[in-house]
Amino acid sequence: MIPLSLTEITGLVGGQPHDIPDPDLKVTGPVVIDSREVRPGSLFAALPGEHVDGHDYARGAVEAGAVAVLATRPVSTPDAPVPAIVVPDAVAAMGAIARAVVERLGTTVVALTGSAGKTSTKDLIAQLLQRHGPTVWTHGSFNNEIGLPLTALRADATTQHLVLEMGARGKGHIRYLTDLTPPRIGLVLNVGTAHIGEFGGREQIAEAKGELVEALPSAEDGGVAVLNADDPLVRAMASRTKARTVLFGEAGDAHVRASNVRLADGGRPAFTLHTPTGCGDVTMRLYGEHHVSNALAAAAVAHETGMSVDEIAVALSEAGQLSRWRMEVTERSDGVTVVNDAYNANPESMRAALRALAAMGAATPGRRTWAVLGPMAELGDESLAEHDAVGRLAVRLNVSKLVAVGGREAAWLDMGAKNEGSWGEESVHVSDVRAAVDLLRSELRPGDVVLVKASRSVGLEQLAQALLEGEVAGR
Repeated sequence: MIPLSLTEITGLVGGQPHDIPDPDLKVTGPVVIDSREVRPGSLFAALPGEHVDGHDYARGAVEAGAVAVLATRPVSTPDAPVPAIVVPDAVAAMGAIARAVVERLGTTVVALTGSAGKTSTKDLIAQLLQRHGPTVWTHGSFNNEIGLPLTALRADATTQHLVLEMGARGKGHIRYLTDLTPPRIGLVLNVGTAHIGEFGGREQIAEAKGELVEALPSAEDGGVAVLNADDPLVRAMASRTKARTVLFGEAGDAHVRASNVRLADGGRPAFTLHTPTGCGDVTMRLYGEHHVSNALAAAAVAHETGMSVDEIAVALSEAGQLSRWRMEVTERSDGVTVVNDAYNANPESMRAALRALAAMGAATPGRRTWAVLGPMAELGDESLAEHDAVGRLAVRLNVSKLVAVGGREAAWLDMGAKNEGSWGEESVHVSDVRAAVDLLRSELRPGDVVLVKASRSVGLEQLAQALLEGEVAGR
C-alpha cells in the first residue's frame, strides 16, 4: 500500500478521529481484518463477524503494531486509549481507501469474472504477468466487497499489474466492485449455472456478469474486453461495451485460439496456441482439458499487455496451481492419487473435473477411478436435474466408482448413476465424511485415483485430507 496519513484516510472515508495522538502518522503496512496478520504500520479494520467482533481485537492489533483501527464505534477504554477512525460502515470505508490508492498508482487493472474457472484463470494470468513486472493478484477467492479492497491495498508504487477476481451473487455487485477498482482490461469467462437459484436464470447471470464490460474505458482510452467466443451469452456482451473486443476460444474468428488439443501425461492438456502475432506450443502442468479455455483467456490478457507469444507459451507450460483445493493432485506413497478439488462445485466445474478424472484413469490401463462427490449448492429449482445429470455423466465416462456424500442432493447423484442403467454396486450413497473415509480406506488399492469435489459448504476437503493422512488397507 502507498503510505497515507491518518488525516488523509479520515478524509477519504468521511470518518471521525478518536484518540489519535498524531494525525500525521502514516499507514505504511497492509490493511488487515485479522489481528493476527497485523504488521508494524498496518491499519486494522474491525469488522463484525458471524462468530467474533473485530472491535474486541482492536487493542491487541495496536499493540502488535497497527497505526490505528478502522471501526464503527470508539474502541478505547479509560485505561487504554486505542487510536481509531470511526466510520458508519467499515467495509465501505475500506473500499473508499482502495479506490483512492488505485487511482494514485495508475497501475494496469485486470478484472475477471465468470461462472466457473475464475480462480484458476486468475492464477494463470498472475503467473504470466509477473514475468513482466511486479504483480498483485487476488488470493484464493477473495473476490467480494471485502476481499477486493484487501487485495487492491496490497499494491504499492512498484506494482505494474493488479489482477482482480470479481464474484457476484446478484445484479449490481460487479458494478460496485468496478467502481472501487476501475479496470482497463476486463475478462468474462463464461455464463453457467453457478448461483442460478439466486439469480433466477442464465440470462440474469449474464446481465450481472456483463456489468464488468460496461465499466471498461473506451477503445480510444485503452479499454479491452476479453470475451469467450464459444459462449453465446458472453460473446453478446460485445454490444454492451465501448472497449475494444478480443475473443478467445475454439471459434474460427477467435483472436486467441487453440489447435491440436490433446491430453498428455495422465491428463495434462497440450495444444498449439494461436495469437494475432504468432503461434507457440503449450503443455500444461495442470490437469483437465477445461484448462485449455482458461489458458486461452490468460493468454489473451497477457497478449494485450505486450507479452510475446513465445513468452506466453513458456509461461503457460510452467504455470502451476496457486490456490488450494482446486484439482490439487497428490500421489500417496502407496500409489493412490488424491485429486482434491473440494473448494467449490457447480454443474460446469463438476463435469470438467469428472472428465479430467476419466482422462487420468485412461492414461494407465486397468487403473480404477473414484468420484467422491457431494452436493452442489444454490441451484434452486434446477438442483434435482443437475445432480441427476452429474451422476449419469460419471457412468458415461466409465468412472469405476461413485461415492455420493451427504443428504438429499447426494441421493440424487446416486440415483442418476443408477438410473443410467449400466451400474449397480459401482455407486454408493453415504451420509457423511466419516462414512466415506471408512469406505475408501477399506476399498482403495495402489494405483487408484480419487477425485473429491463438492460445494465449499460441504467441507469435503476434510475427506481429502483424511485420505492423504492414511495408506490403503493392508499396507
